[in-house]
Amino acid sequence: MESRAVEEAVGAFLASAAELADCVRRGVGSRGSGGAGYGGADPLREQADACLDGLAVSARVDAMVAGLRVRLVSGFAGTSEAMAAPAMSPGQHTAQEMGVVSEVACALTVSERSASALLAQSRELTTTLPLTLAALQAGDLSWQHARVMVDEAASLDPAGAAALEAHFLDPDAPNPATCPAGEMVPSRFRHKARTWRERHHPVSIEKRHARSVLDRRLEYAPDRDGMAWLSAYLPADQAAGIWNGVTATARALQSPAEDRTLTQLRADVAAKLLLSAGFTTSNPTGGNTDTAAGSKTDVATTSTSNDAVAGLVPAPDGVDSGRVPSPAAQVLVTVPVFALMGLTDEPADLDGYGPIPASMARKLVADGASSFRRVLIDPRDGAPLEIGRANYRIPPAMRRWLRLRDGKCSFPGCNNHSLDNEADHILAWADGGNTGITNLESLCRKHHRLKHGTAWTPCSATKDEPPGWTSPTGRRYASEHQDWEPPLLPAQLTPVGWNTTPP
Repeated sequence: MESRAVEEAVGAFLASAAELADCVRRGVGSRGSGGAGYGGADPLREQADACLDGLAVSARVDAMVAGLRVRLVSGFAGTSEAMAAPAMSPGQHTAQEMGVVSEVACALTVSERSASALLAQSRELTTTLPLTLAALQAGDLSWQHARVMVDEAASLDPAGAAALEAHFLDPDAPNPATCPAGEMVPSRFRHKARTWRERHHPVSIEKRHARSVLDRRLEYAPDRDGMAWLSAYLPADQAAGIWNGVTATARALQSPAEDRTLTQLRADVAAKLLLSAGFTTSNPTGGNTDTAAGSKTDVATTSTSNDAVAGLVPAPDGVDSGRVPSPAAQVLVTVPVFALMGLTDEPADLDGYGPIPASMARKLVADGASSFRRVLIDPRDGAPLEIGRANYRIPPAMRRWLRLRDGKCSFPGCNNHSLDNEADHILAWADGGNTGITNLESLCRKHHRLKHGTAWTPCSATKDEPPGWTSPTGRRYASEHQDWEPPLLPAQLTPVGWNTTPP
């Protein structure tokens, strides 16, 4: 059976390689070579189409080559183990493994660390993840996608790993993914796979979070050119609240006169918030609580004590941008009804992050955090049931529903979070478009400009599905849908007599 699978993979690779060669001849071959077909009514368009077709085929060939490489690496490891003499000690066994790693590293001209990782990934793909390897060999998944699957299945038992890859790669699986894995960019696939893993992991997310929260830390790492990295490992709700608050403040600072990018503004706002916090220079229990805020720094500051979120302008003349009110960062928290009631521990979903423990979501709701908006989901099908709001104005509620539906910028492959996007009419108001949810989309500023400055065109949307896109060359790209799942029923309830049909 395995030999036949290898033969089929080789045959598919050779056919795709021939197709790629044809695309290259038509796309970049010279007119005089006889290989390029420029006999149509629009030769430049034909050449451009051949180039794009060739790029798509080359991606498929890359995936097939990666699949064959997995087979070769796994085959070499197995053959080496069969040829080696029985190890007489743990040290000898380790030496044999090191020998295999070194051979693979030298053959591929990569580091031994990379070769060791490739051996481990190949072992998982050939033994635990057959659907992923088959999709890789067929060119339906890239090597990056396969690595994501290996990473997310690493902490699952064999049954859990099989269910994970079946969800994304088997259309006949129960409740399959709405968007094929190969049609998502690897970063989006990682988010989807991680979300599914968190919801279906055999160990409760409450227990895993309780262990992981003990590892929270702040790290500092010097870098080149007088720069350094400052990173924090925090509970998701805290990290999301900080990130979205800093982003909202940075957005408020943007203006035609502001020459800093959003990325630079985020860094400046975060630095100003931290440096304005009034840190102590010694242990307060020792009696000395002098603050470090008055110490000389290389950043511009203000003289007002309540200007903690003012924009930071590291200009030579020391001019400060003045006070800026900190906008409320409205983060959506999607909570199953029974989890909110404390009847189940099913994960909630934090916009821009993914699954969080139900206890964390209940705490956010109970504390009345103004920067979080509660979203209840229907216990029958997992669809949004109601968006909590402090007012009844339609535009704010519709914008929140739009964020919930799209989850990110609707442009293919864009990973920009919903909080940082802009609501835009698919069909412009001036052209007769309405302000209903089916005529709205979430766009980051980059792709908002792309839409209005090029021939990229969004397709129609629905109440629950964001729009797809049509490129200037006429190619259609489907939208990425939300994978809503029916939530768990509490143990006190039985499905007998339960109406599972949504109204």
